[in-house]
Amino acid sequence: MYKNLVGRAVLAWTTTCFFSLSSPAFAQSPAPQVPLKIGFVYVTPVTDAGWVRQHEDARKAVDAALGARVKTTYVENVAEGADAERVIRDLAQQGNKLIFTPSFGYMEPTMKVAKDFPDVKFESVTGYKLAPNVATANARYYEGRYLAGIAAGRMTKTNVAGYVAGFPIPEVLQGINAFTLGMRSVNPNAKVRVVWLNEWFDPPKERDAAMALFNQNADVVAFHTGSTAVMAAAQERGKMAIAYHSDMRRIAPDAQLVAVTHQWGGYYTQRAKAVLDGSWKSGNVWGGVKEGMIRVGDFGTKVPKAVQDEVLARQNDIAAGKLQPFRAVAADVRDNEGHVVIAKGAQLSDEQILKMNWLVEGVQGRVSR
Repeated sequence: MYKNLVGRAVLAWTTTCFFSLSSPAFAQSPAPQVPLKIGFVYVTPVTDAGWVRQHEDARKAVDAALGARVKTTYVENVAEGADAERVIRDLAQQGNKLIFTPSFGYMEPTMKVAKDFPDVKFESVTGYKLAPNVATANARYYEGRYLAGIAAGRMTKTNVAGYVAGFPIPEVLQGINAFTLGMRSVNPNAKVRVVWLNEWFDPPKERDAAMALFNQNADVVAFHTGSTAVMAAAQERGKMAIAYHSDMRRIAPDAQLVAVTHQWGGYYTQRAKAVLDGSWKSGNVWGGVKEGMIRVGDFGTKVPKAVQDEVLARQNDIAAGKLQPFRAVAADVRDNEGHVVIAKGAQLSDEQILKMNWLVEGVQGRVSR
């Protein structure tokens, strides 16, 4: 009996030691965290500069900031409409729990897919429709346009600027009008000629439009399209141009006056963190210079320091709330048909800016429909 008791004690001790040594090892090895899958949809190919380049840089910023906590992917050159809906749906079916759709024409496809995937969060960038799982975000591009207009107004010799524009939506009209107001704030004789393309990305058309504007006495051009073709045309013709979306000095080292750049990395990272920690909520963000979503800089070598300092000072004024491009300070602001659109002393509300459907005095062109 004594031997049996000893045997049982040894067995118990051995069993206890086995589990006391082994169990903690299992307890200290938690299941690996599944990364948050994030999808991005791009309206053009990923190029070295432009609208999509800035969003691709933002995707990389998310990867750099969050590391193994996220797994990002993108689909490029996706046409707006039915093709976009297919791609967005595929990304949701592949397990992406956060999907960024940065193009105005992606808004309706995003809303359709969001209804079928209530557990997926969607960020409709430049859209305006909301749902419990769809947030919207945009930038106050017009703030940068106003500042670029100041540079153009100081640098032009012919008092004529050109503007290659995609579509006559409020966002584009805001940019044309702010650019013109900025230009005329320092050069009251300045005029802006607009060419509508009804395309976001068509490099040959963009180039041809820029060349036509140069032939009409424009010595500086701005654009709201997706490629670098306008910058390349300005470089070729020995003219000046305003880079948009990205710094384009690599493409137009002699032509670039200044760049209006979009900075999406901070916003995208913030929204990904919100999904990870469970704090994500639908809503609308419209940020500009103050929020760091729009920045003007990257001056070309031809721009005198005095002009650079003036532009940067006005940028600081916008950030501080001292300057609003759509505020009428000294006189009424009229459209190019003579109607008062901002009375002296008044300022447009965000709602009015978002519904803009006119061209300001000084613009030679019409709101093409």
